[in-house]
Amino acid sequence: MDQDHVADYVSEDSAERKPIPHEVLSATVDGATPARAWREHLGLKQAEVAARMGISQPAYSQQEAKARLRGSSREKIAAALGITADQLDF
Repeated sequence: MDQDHVADYVSEDSAERKPIPHEVLSATVDGATPARAWREHLGLKQAEVAARMGISQPAYSQQEAKARLRGSSREKIAAALGITADQLDF
């Protein structure tokens, strides 16, 4: 791939991805899972996210504690947080 095509590829990929705030990244460096970092960044309680998902708070807590979420769980949590699934996968 020549330089022009590389630049086009990178810009297309970047245009599709939504940004991840510094505070979210920083929280994960400090040990939070991406789901927890996003929830706290958005000022939500576990019970609020669980209610949006139609599950109990303890069930959500178990999912949030996982470092790597299954695809379906990642999509459901992202929807409840109002972000894209890609923003939970970093």
